[in-house]
Amino acid sequence: MSTLGYVILTVAIIVIVAVILYVREAKKGHPKGLIAAALSNMGERFGYYIMNAVLVLFICSKFGIPDHIAGIIYSIFYFSIYVLSLPGGIIADKLQNYKGTIQAGLLTMACGYIILSIPIMATPSSKGLVLALTCFALLVIAFGNGLFKGNLQAIVGQMYDNFEAEAAKEGPEALKEAQSKRDPGFQIFYVFINIGGVVAPFIAPVLRQWWLGVKGMTYNASLPALCHQFNNGTMDANSMDNLNTLMTQCNPDGVANIAQACTDYLTTFNTGVHFSFIASVCAMLISFIIFVCTKKGMPDPVKKTADVTEEEAVVYTAEEKAAMAKEIKQRMAGLYAVLGVCVFFWMSFHQNGESLSFFARDFVNTSSIAPEIWQCVNPCLVILLTPIIMLVFSTKWGRKISTPRKIALGMGITACAYLFLTILSSVNGYPSGDAYRALDIETQTGMKAGAWVMLVVYFFLTVAELFISPLGLSFVSKIAPKHIQGICQGLWLSATAIGNLLILLGPIFYNKLPNLWLCWLIFFIVCIVAMGVMFGMLKWLERVAK
Repeated sequence: MSTLGYVILTVAIIVIVAVILYVREAKKGHPKGLIAAALSNMGERFGYYIMNAVLVLFICSKFGIPDHIAGIIYSIFYFSIYVLSLPGGIIADKLQNYKGTIQAGLLTMACGYIILSIPIMATPSSKGLVLALTCFALLVIAFGNGLFKGNLQAIVGQMYDNFEAEAAKEGPEALKEAQSKRDPGFQIFYVFINIGGVVAPFIAPVLRQWWLGVKGMTYNASLPALCHQFNNGTMDANSMDNLNTLMTQCNPDGVANIAQACTDYLTTFNTGVHFSFIASVCAMLISFIIFVCTKKGMPDPVKKTADVTEEEAVVYTAEEKAAMAKEIKQRMAGLYAVLGVCVFFWMSFHQNGESLSFFARDFVNTSSIAPEIWQCVNPCLVILLTPIIMLVFSTKWGRKISTPRKIALGMGITACAYLFLTILSSVNGYPSGDAYRALDIETQTGMKAGAWVMLVVYFFLTVAELFISPLGLSFVSKIAPKHIQGICQGLWLSATAIGNLLILLGPIFYNKLPNLWLCWLIFFIVCIVAMGVMFGMLKWLERVAK
């Protein structure tokens, strides 16, 4: 069995075991609708991560545009994915129809993936039109995601509001026990997101390599860029030597016409990726079916009654209204403060789709495992590490750590990932991405690192994610005023969106700074400063969150 085969088998075993264990855990004192919501989200995330794992490298290979331009398209798309959750939350809050909004989101995303799955090749004359069509499909997906993502999270938050309200009827001890389930519940919900994400990165690379094999070719991550250089007439002598070397390696039957060989390789390389988007369409439809079949068991957040009798009406004094307004103001201020810090986490964490993907392509040996597949390490580690984190947080020591403190610690752990990359790149003397790709093949090969580098980086980033992302969702559900839950979840996702827009800086730093270690040093400093700011606000945030 090949290296890739062993990796796929290992991941399959982890996924099967994880589903069994987490379903059992979710049945222990959590709301009944949690698993149904988690499975709906898992299907949607599976389809999304099929596309997301390859997106930035796919844009480069299909259209032959530079890394930083592809990075801008990717970051704007990623920004849209999250910022559109705010209008999605507003729509659901206004209509008071969260479930219908979620279903509309799934079907909208399916339409976007259908457009992406059509294998239209970009010729010099049609490149602009095809790129515009691709960006339109991404916008459709982003809008559908905005209708889906935040509103499903709002439903999960309402599950725990109802769960705690029922427990309160039984007494303080029952309420305390129910309240202790919220953070673990969101962690379970988050794990199912990652169960979808751990399998998805394999789909496009495996289909791409299969289609290359059908056409008598083999895979090489560097070849598409060289083919585009040749077709555009921008190739120097050194790059031409690299193209001839790699083209001979990837076409065992030989190359009679280099121009035709470049066109054939690009067409075959990208058609295989297009096929994978069909799997994304199927995933949206499966998620839709799961949600439709289980939605009756899910709550409707802040469902308003049509009529309120005189006896049921509550009259508040001016002092009570002022106190409530003050509390809401403090809650929203605390929410904005945490969101401001988390912007910089997402800016750093989501480099996994940009500068870290380019790093895996250029500086890591990908002869056995394609660079896109490295993105499965993060969700895989989420599945493996979540029980350990939950166990730590369930101890007396862990319960003393407030959610804001956990978020601050998460920023410090994120900084560790970039400190590691800074030291590694400095010791190995790595140049910028642009300078590296201008070297000859032999020199490039000698500079490549082993797989352990990506494993270390993703370990730190995953632990940080578990300290910030699911607990951030829980924090929002605790602090959000009851009448604007969907909007507050949309605000959390909008902060993520701003961080995602800033990830476009990664490819610029990666390719344009004179040495690669400077790129990683910038992210390290950003994370350390964000951690310091969070610790500075800690006492106030802990007071507001009570």
